[in-house]
Amino acid sequence: MTSTGTGAVPSTMRASVLTGPRTLTVQEVPVPECASDEVVIRVAAVGVCGSDTHYFRHGRIGDFVVDAPLILGHELSGRIVAVGTEVPATRVGERVAVEPQRPCRRCRQCRAGRYNLCPDMEFYATPPVDGAFAEYCVIRTEFAHTVPDTLSDEAAALLEPLSVAITTMRKAGVVPGSSILIAGAGPIGIICAQTARAFGAARIVVSDPVAERRERALRFGATEVIDPLDTDIATAGLDVDAFVDASGAPAAVMAGIKAVGPAGRAVLVGLGSSEMPLPVEHIQNREITVTGIFRYTDTWPAAIHLAATGQVDLDALVTGRFDLEHAPEALESDLDPAGLKSVVYPVSAPASVSAPASAS
Repeated sequence: MTSTGTGAVPSTMRASVLTGPRTLTVQEVPVPECASDEVVIRVAAVGVCGSDTHYFRHGRIGDFVVDAPLILGHELSGRIVAVGTEVPATRVGERVAVEPQRPCRRCRQCRAGRYNLCPDMEFYATPPVDGAFAEYCVIRTEFAHTVPDTLSDEAAALLEPLSVAITTMRKAGVVPGSSILIAGAGPIGIICAQTARAFGAARIVVSDPVAERRERALRFGATEVIDPLDTDIATAGLDVDAFVDASGAPAAVMAGIKAVGPAGRAVLVGLGSSEMPLPVEHIQNREITVTGIFRYTDTWPAAIHLAATGQVDLDALVTGRFDLEHAPEALESDLDPAGLKSVVYPVSAPASVSAPASAS
């Protein structure tokens, strides 16, 4: 392993470890070993995702169950400080955004280019694989994407949720002039609105029952907003080309699909019920394609371009900043409707780091 000229990578590091429901403790743990095709990254910033909060509060997401101590966090950026023997030493010192997954490269899905569906995938912060609420992490060299210095550490970390939005727009078939309905104005819904605009959508309708979130959506790309408690979206005559659910609410999914016009598409993104009713007659009669997304494949180049050119503003999404000791507060910050995206700094937090009370 080749390391930075300023000293070897230490054998241990500080990490925030999930040890029980709503229980995180900062511990000294071993630095992950670096394989020959991997790089070691000193973590700069880690975004908090809805999956992190699910594991924190409930200890599971579907079949993924936390049954041992786990390090959360999979939206991250940092700097390469060491490389494996197969990786050029010139990579040491690069600022990177991490695509937090390790597919097998051999299965049918990987060979078909759908490595996100690899049955043997190892994904950050998904039991039993540790994530990035830690000072160091390792990743295969091809999944450490070099970012320009014009991107902040925060923006580089948030290329991960932007990748979710890019995958969503691709599945939704959004092209210049398209119309789209997005249910939910949380972090993913807002990033989807921005990304739809970047893809050329002419009409971007966002629905959310919270007024503050609707107002925020208008600042981030929505051309109009709807309160689903006041307007029946299913019968409002929207007739959009695409519907994206970023809420996970069965009622929103049902109404959103009914708002899709002939030959349109519906993409389910939000974490919701494992089973829910669908308007099958509407889907059949209008030949609507209904699909989901599971992570992403080959999205970081597009994400870097959209962020670096200002077509998507990731820095503006950050509403809370926390150091490692206050990771629990970061994971509870989604309870504040004024909050959008919180970021954890495992090594050194900026001067503007949030006080714990900001998440209450």
